Amino acid sequence: MSQMEIDRVLAQIRTIRSEAGGALGALGRPQEPGEGASAAVSFAAVLRSGLDQVNAAQQGARRAATDFELGKPGVDLPQVMLEMQKASVSFRAAVEVRNKLVGAYQEIMNMPV
Repeated sequence: MSQMEIDRVLAQIRTIRSEAGGALGALGRPQEPGEGASAAVSFAAVLRSGLDQVNAAQQGARRAATDFELGKPGVDLPQVMLEMQKASVSFRAAVEVRNKLVGAYQEIMNMPV
């Protein structure tokens, strides 16, 4: 994977974090209603946004591959391969997030009450 792809993925992560960061204060804790939080961003909304982006990347890759297979003008192999790699990286990132969430859930469930 090239440095350009890594930078693009990091930029997407920063964008998602900044969308979620609107509800976090300077210390990374949730802001109180009087602290200037204009609109609280829920965890579910951030997760949904991330999954929608992964889905869009996969659909774009599938569309580019189909266009290349059909021989549509303006679609070349490097472009198709790049789109497929973008979709692969975003899917692997989503799987890692899921694995971390499942691990955290299991750890919480195993805590003594």
